[in-house]
Amino acid sequence: MTDDASRGDVASEGPTAPDDPDDSDDSDAPVDFGALSLPQRAFVAAVQNPTRGIVIVGLLAFAFSFYVAFWLVFPRTAAFLSAIGAVLLGIVALVYLVSDRLSR
Repeated sequence: MTDDASRGDVASEGPTAPDDPDDSDDSDAPVDFGALSLPQRAFVAAVQNPTRGIVIVGLLAFAFSFYVAFWLVFPRTAAFLSAIGAVLLGIVALVYLVSDRLSR
């Protein structure tokens, strides 16, 4: 029996070497964080630190319950502030869309 690894003329049957230019598998290549969408960024942040994600979900639940209680106690004020919030959210969305179109 001979050792095929010691012979230089025998090609290996395994996967190609990492420095082989024909190897086009980029699954291990790092992804630029700036290229991710907002939901993808949130998912990556939650995976990297699950405790922080749980705390943020708890704070959002508390804020929502406060918002519901605010509507029950002061409905006119809550409606007025919600309308102002909707207008501000629309302005932010418009600025985001315009800046996205201009950056292309």
